Amino acid sequence: MNKFWLIFGFVGQAVFSARFLVQWLASEKAKKSVIPIAFWWLSLCGAAILLTYAIYRKDPVFIVGQSTGFLIYSRNLYFIFREKSKEGVGT
Repeated sequence: MNKFWLIFGFVGQAVFSARFLVQWLASEKAKKSVIPIAFWWLSLCGAAILLTYAIYRKDPVFIVGQSTGFLIYSRNLYFIFREKSKEGVGT
């Protein structure tokens, strides 16, 4: 396998895994369970990288899994930005 793609896949996995560290640290700081926006951005970026890698590998199971997640993470970011824009309208 091309060394570039192997490194690319590991970078994607590292970005995707970093979201759990971000969520854990934010929850510890708040002393309650929270999901910061960085969690969703890392999820989206990690999923995009891993989806690209899965397509290169032609792995249908991996492609379906990352595609589904990509849509969910995008939708969560949409909800967050829509809510923030509603809050800003009345100020």
